[in-house]
This record gives sequence, C-alpha cells and structure tokens, in this order.
Amino acid sequence: MSVTDSSRLLPATRRARLMDALQRNGTVRISDLVEELGVTAITLRRDIGQLAAEGLVHRVHGGATLLPGTSPEPAADAPGAGPREPEDRGPATGEPARAATTALGMLVPSLAYYWPGVARGAEEEARAHGMQLVLRGSSYAGDDESPQLERLAGQSGVRGLLVAPTLDGPGAAATLEWLAQAPVPVVLLERTATRGPHREAFESVVSDHRLGAAMAVQHLASLGHRRIGVAVTRSSPTSPHVLSGWREACEDLGLPRDASPSVRLPQLDEPDWDVAVDDLVQRCTGSGVTALLVHSDPDAIALVQRCESRGLSIPDDLSVVSYDDEVAGLFQPALTAVRPPRRSIGRAAVGLLTARLTDPGRPVHRVLVSPALEVRASTAPPR
Repeated sequence: MSVTDSSRLLPATRRARLMDALQRNGTVRISDLVEELGVTAITLRRDIGQLAAEGLVHRVHGGATLLPGTSPEPAADAPGAGPREPEDRGPATGEPARAATTALGMLVPSLAYYWPGVARGAEEEARAHGMQLVLRGSSYAGDDESPQLERLAGQSGVRGLLVAPTLDGPGAAATLEWLAQAPVPVVLLERTATRGPHREAFESVVSDHRLGAAMAVQHLASLGHRRIGVAVTRSSPTSPHVLSGWREACEDLGLPRDASPSVRLPQLDEPDWDVAVDDLVQRCTGSGVTALLVHSDPDAIALVQRCESRGLSIPDDLSVVSYDDEVAGLFQPALTAVRPPRRSIGRAAVGLLTARLTDPGRPVHRVLVSPALEVRASTAPPR
C-alpha cells in the first residue's frame, strides 16, 4: 500500500491496523510501521498517542507496546466490521470508564533557578485537572533538544508538552522542527516562536518583561531619579526584553539615555565580570547616574557588594532595582525587585494545554502575564 492510498483511510481504520500489528507482535517500532501501513511517522505518533490516551497501548521511545488484556477493536469502515459494542460506563455515574492517568511533559533549561517556581505552578494546576506532571531539564547551551522531547512525549500517558526551548543556539532549528511536528499539543514557556511558511505562532505563555522593566523605571523616576542605567546578563533570553522596556520607559518619561549606561554583563563566574562591574560603577559615578536596574538577583547582589567595597552607600549613593526577585528580599539592604509571575506562568500554560486537549480546533492563544514590583530598602530619592 502506498502512502497516498493509506492516507485516505479514516483514522479509526489506521488505528485498528496498528492494533492488529501490536496484537501480532506485542511491540512495534514506528520506523517499521511507516512501511507496513504506508503513513508518515508523524501520523503514527499521533495515532499511538490517541491509543495511549485510551489506555490501549504503552508509548515507548520510537514505538509502542500492547498493554495486557487489550485487543484491537474493528474500525467502523473496516470490511466485515459488525456493530460496535456499547461504550463501557462507570458503575454509578453513567460516564465512560476513565483511562489511564493523563500526564503532561515539561522541559525547562534549568532546575536550579527561576524555573522551579514555574514547574510548581504547572504541577499545582495539572493536579487540579487530575493530571500528573513529568519534568525534565535541559540547559541553555542551545543543543538539539528534540531527542529529550521525543523521550518525554513517548512516556506513558503524556498527552501534551510544556517547553522552554533554547532558541539562539546551534540546535534551535532542529528543536523547532520537532516541535512543529510534535505528536501532542505544545505550549511554549517564556518563549515565542513561529512555524511553517505562513509563520503561524506556537501557543505560548510569557511574562511581560518589557512592562516589568518599565515599572522599575517608573518607580525610580517617581522618586526623583533622572539618570537611570540598566545592566543585564549577556546570555539571558530575558535581557533583550528588559532593555527594550528600559529604553521605552526612558523615552516616555523624557529621561536622558545618552549618558546613562546600558550594559550587558558577563556571567558571574567569568573572569572579566569584576572588570565589567567596576567599569559600570565608574560610569555611574562619573555621569551622574543615581539609579540602576539590574537583571538578575545574583548580579544585583554582587554589584551592591562591589559598590559597598568601594565606599558607596545603597540607596544613598545609588538606588538599585533587581529583576527576578528570587532572593532579593533576603539581602541586606533588601532589594526592590521586579517579580515575574513564575507560578502563574506554569498555571496558565497547563490551562492552555487542557483547553487544547478539550477543543483541538480552537484558535492559537498567546498569553502575556504581568509581573509585579516589590518596593524595599534599596531604592530612595536621590541626594
């Protein structure tokens, strides 16, 4: 049978033939079924995902296995197929019997900073919907993440993916290609991307980091600061949004940016970090800058300590606002900070996935969640 011929079959017929193959062999590989059934690998992954959701098969990497006690149900359009048996119902409610526990897979670039809060929010919302969360970690290295996504999507019961892919590394194209053809619905976390020739958007939930940066500038300006600088981490995907929000807020408020530093800092563990921070502090004191927005908490804390070692007082000589608020409130002086809505990001992403599973034909949703500003001791009017 050719791919063209088989692609005309109804999905129920395809899945019945897939179940026949499983009944004969117990385990099947997608690569073998492509030839046997004459369909694409993407179509087979979707069929296997549907059968797994119905509790008939167990998804494994690259294929599926037959669960004990299951047998293929003839498709409605298969030759000789008789009338279907009534659907099995629960004993008291009359509802269909519940299938195996549904799970959502989640892949994030770090399990140590920022992302645990997102994962906790996702887990809470998934539990509220009677689902489990399966968590995996990658990195910010930009490697091809499709093998990890393939394994995650192949785990038993996984019906959707929450993914924060690295979009600026050598493996980004391969990762996005896999996501575009994923066998289950996908929602991006703190990322936006498009796919296909018409650049259709992926479903996504992101923090409004530009608004967060603008809120910090507005707060500092309300205290009387006129020269407000910004420092961000070079490698962070959040940095471009923070810089954009800072620029737009300065323009809207009529604040001069020509002499105010806009600096991309190296990582804290890189050898040139001390030099870069000393240069930033020198530029602030030499240009009349009285306030600074710093992304993220570790950089803000290290910068304040550097200032104190040079005899500068926070906030008397320099007001500092941190961006992230993971640990900013625990420092002394407690740092004013912009807090992205980490838990809400996780909850909203699970909400999108469950809505997509309920209504596969709904329009693509892109959710923007606003951060909050926590005012503490590190900001004050300028001298």
